[in-house]
Amino acid sequence: MTTEASQDPGDRVPEPALALDAVTATPRAVHTSHGVARRVFYPAAALVLAFVLVAVAFPDWLSGLITAANDVVVNSLGWYYVLIVTGFVVFSLALAFSRLGSIKLGRDDEEPQYGVRSWFAMLFAAGMGIGLVFWGVAEPLNHFATPPPRAEGSPEVLAQGAMTYTFLHWGLHAWAIYIVVGLSVAYVVHRRRRPVSLRWTLEPVLGTRRVEGGWGHAIDVVAIVGTMFGIATSLGFGVVQVGAGLDHLGVMDLSRTALVVLISVIAGLAMISVATGLDAGIKWLSNANLLLAGLLLLAVLALGPTLFLLREFVQSIGAYLERFMRLSFATLPYQGAEGESWLASWTTYYWGWWMSWSPFVGVFIARISRGRTVREFIAGVLLVPTLVTFLWFSIMGGAALYRELFGAGGLIGADGAVDNNTALFSVLEALPGGPALSGLAILIIVIFFVTSSDSGSYVVSMLSSGGDPSPQLWVRLVWAALSGAIAAVLLGTGGTEGGLASLQTMAILVAAPFSVIMIAMCVGLFRSLRADHEAAERIRRAMVRERLVSAVVGQLGGTDTPPNWPIEASDASRRLRERLRGRPHQE
Repeated sequence: MTTEASQDPGDRVPEPALALDAVTATPRAVHTSHGVARRVFYPAAALVLAFVLVAVAFPDWLSGLITAANDVVVNSLGWYYVLIVTGFVVFSLALAFSRLGSIKLGRDDEEPQYGVRSWFAMLFAAGMGIGLVFWGVAEPLNHFATPPPRAEGSPEVLAQGAMTYTFLHWGLHAWAIYIVVGLSVAYVVHRRRRPVSLRWTLEPVLGTRRVEGGWGHAIDVVAIVGTMFGIATSLGFGVVQVGAGLDHLGVMDLSRTALVVLISVIAGLAMISVATGLDAGIKWLSNANLLLAGLLLLAVLALGPTLFLLREFVQSIGAYLERFMRLSFATLPYQGAEGESWLASWTTYYWGWWMSWSPFVGVFIARISRGRTVREFIAGVLLVPTLVTFLWFSIMGGAALYRELFGAGGLIGADGAVDNNTALFSVLEALPGGPALSGLAILIIVIFFVTSSDSGSYVVSMLSSGGDPSPQLWVRLVWAALSGAIAAVLLGTGGTEGGLASLQTMAILVAAPFSVIMIAMCVGLFRSLRADHEAAERIRRAMVRERLVSAVVGQLGGTDTPPNWPIEASDASRRLRERLRGRPHQE
C-alpha cells in the first residue's frame, strides 16, 4: 500500500539542498532550479539536433563515420566493457550484504513513496520495455542458429547454451548497471537533499565547486546525449517490430515511409502521456502494460508446451548460475576475429546499450525509490526484475526453441538467419488464437514505446532543468520530440536493417565516456555511504555512553530506575561529577 502515492514530491516546495565540498565539510544551501539550465539544455539539444540534421543531409558519410568509430571502440574497449560491468555486479552485491545496506534513501523515519507493485511495474517498464518484447523470441533463436565460435554439441546442448547467453545479457549485469546510477542518484537526492541531477553523485570525488561548474555541466550533457540515443535505439526496435507485426497480419506493408509514420504517431501519443505527469500517465501505463505482458506470457505458457517451458525455466537458471563466473569474464580471445565479431554483436553491444540507458533508468528509478533502504533498493532492482526477465525468455524463447527442436521448425532460415522482426509473430501465429495474441503483442509494444519515450523525456528534462523534479511541460515535449526524431531519421535514411545497426552502434559509442563517470559514481557512493555509516556509529556510541552514565547517576541517587531518557551527555556527565563530589544535583 502506498503512503504518498497521491502526493508527488514534485508538487511540494523542494527543501534546500545542503552542498558539501566533502562529506564532512560545512554545509551551505543549494537551491533546486525551476527553469532551464542553459549550460546543459542548449549544448545537449544542439548536439542531438546537429546529429539529426547531419543524418538527413549526409546519411552515407555519417554511416561510414559511425561504423569506423564503432570498429575502434569495439576492438579496443570490448574487454574493458566486460570487466567494468562485472565489477558493477560485484559492487552492488557487496553493498547489499554490507552494513551500509541498512542506510535509508531518505529520512530515517520515511516510508516508501510507492507501493511494491507500482514501484516494480514502473522500474520494469522503464528498464527493459521494448527490447524485452523484441528479443524475447529472437535472441535465443539467434544464439541457437549462430552460437559463439567453436561452440560444439548436440542441438539440445546448443539450445541450452543459447538460453544461458540470453540470461547473461539480460540478467544481473544489466540491472547492476542501473543500480550504480540509480542508487547514486537516489542517495544524493533523497538522503542528502540534492537536486535531481547526475552531477551531484560525483560531489565526493570532484568537490562542490567543480560539480556546480563546468565539470557538472559536462556530466549532465553526456548523460542527456547518451540517454537520447539509448531511448532512440529502443524506439527503433519497437517501431520496426510494430511495423513487421502489422505487415505479418496483412494490415500494412513494411516500408521506410510506414516506419516514419508509425514513429510520428506513437511519439505523438508519448507526448500526450508526457503532459499528464508521473503519477498519471507513466504510472497508469506501466501498470497496464505489466498486466498485458503478464496475460501474453500466461497465454503462451498455457497454449504452448507448458511442462517443457516450466522445466526449461528451472534448468536454465541453474545453467546460468553454473556458468556465471566464466561467462561474466568471457572475451573470446582464442576465437580470433570471429570471436571479436560475435562479442561485438552481442555482449559488448548489450553492455554499451545498458550503460547508455542507465542515466535515464537510473534517475527514473531513483525518483520513485524514496524511503527504501540501500539493501531493499538493490534486492528489488537486481533480483526481482531479473527473475521475471528470465521467466519471459524461458517461455517466449523456450517456445521458439521447442518448435525448432521438436516441432515444425521454420523459424531459422536455410542460411542460419533469423528474422528478428517477425520471429515473435511467427511463434504466436502457431498457437490457438494466434492473430489475437499478435494483436496483443503489438499493443504491448506500443505502450512500451510510449512509456519509454515518456519517462525518458521526463528524466532528460529534469537533468536539463538543473534537477527540477517537476520540469516545465515544453521542455519535456522538446525531448520527447527529439527522441522520436533520432529514430525516425536513422530508420528513414538507413532502412530497417541499416537504421537499427546505426542506432545500436551509437548506443555503444556514447557509453564509452559515460562508463568513466559510472566508475567515479561507485567511488563517490561508497565514500558517502561509509561516511554516513560512520556518523551513525558515532551517534550510536554516544547514545550508549549517555545511557550508561544515566544508569550510574540513577544508582548513585538511590533510585531503582535511571533518569528519563534521552538526556544530553553533558548533563549526564555533570550529574555524575556532582554525585561523586557529594553535592546533590538540583533538578
